[in-house]
Amino acid sequence: MTQEIHGSVADGFEAVREEFAAFVAGERADYEGQLCAYVRGRKVVDLWAGTDADALYGVFSSTKGAAYLVVALLVQDGTLELDRKVTYYWPEFAAEGKGALTLRDLLAHRAGVVGTDTGFTLAELADDRQLAERLADQRPFWRPGTAFGYHALVAGALVGEVVRRATGRPLQEVYQERIRAPYGLDFHLGLPASGEPRFRTTQPMEPTPEQRAVLDATPTGPHSLASIAFNRNTPEPTDLACLPNTPLIRAKGPASVGGVASARGLAGMYAAAISGMGEQPALLKPDTVAEFGQFHSVGYDLVARAHKSFGLGFQTTADTWHPFLGAGTIGHSGAGGSQAFADPWSGLAYGYTRRRFAFPGGAAPENDRLARSVHAAALALR
Repeated sequence: MTQEIHGSVADGFEAVREEFAAFVAGERADYEGQLCAYVRGRKVVDLWAGTDADALYGVFSSTKGAAYLVVALLVQDGTLELDRKVTYYWPEFAAEGKGALTLRDLLAHRAGVVGTDTGFTLAELADDRQLAERLADQRPFWRPGTAFGYHALVAGALVGEVVRRATGRPLQEVYQERIRAPYGLDFHLGLPASGEPRFRTTQPMEPTPEQRAVLDATPTGPHSLASIAFNRNTPEPTDLACLPNTPLIRAKGPASVGGVASARGLAGMYAAAISGMGEQPALLKPDTVAEFGQFHSVGYDLVARAHKSFGLGFQTTADTWHPFLGAGTIGHSGAGGSQAFADPWSGLAYGYTRRRFAFPGGAAPENDRLARSVHAAALALR
């Protein structure tokens, strides 16, 4: 039985509702998902199926967008400087030859400390300060600054420690005070107990036979760079798909993967970043958005073993996922299928969440058709 589509769209965005309905009609009967978008600070799409508008989901690495937005704000304020060495803020990071790395290179996934030789416990993965302490002592897996690779489970802890040293406060607190609370965002780095009844447990999907064949053809050893980056080099390897189902992860909100949000929260955060919402002005100036959206690492990602690109922390979404978007689009997808971004050229802020972990991870395939539809409607408003 096809899921009923709920919610509303603004005039001119009727095709987005039709696209969402067509996608849902072809999905499993137990599909749950949400789609939200803003254009220049005005909500234009607010749709959901199989759930309700207030449901919250683990958004995996879409969390990193919130962390990088905090850093962008602090750079804009002058509290952080991109070309200072990380050790200016965090002296212990100099261990094992990491002393020359700048904050700019740290943000661009060029540090080389994607994990540790022996991996992390679940309690450590939930606690950014414990992760940072372990990573400070770790010898990098490539010479810092010479190459890049996705710091999947630790990027938030690395930049979070710089934020903590510079401000005296955890990144999660700065996010709450500067971003989440003023804009009323339904996107939490540390889900309060009152929000737990709204959380929807992530349900992993099994790969199809074709996808399983791809996996079997590209095996990774337990101590490969990819395994280290995804904490598979431990006696109890991390089950990424189920990570948000751990109460400790939700409660502490580690800034790499621990965020809990609705699509409204994801889209709203990026609307706040580039356009503002209601009476609140834009968080970032155009020059700040442009600098953080510039290509900084482009080419062969040593962890993903494929072509990737990053700006300052943010994925360069137009290159990585959706080539129809404007140059300088900032955003970040999540392994469970979530996607969120801001396109300064069209004024579009987009957020999508789903319950089932979409194999093989990253922005779920349907985001391409959904984002394309929203973007076309946004351009038609200009």
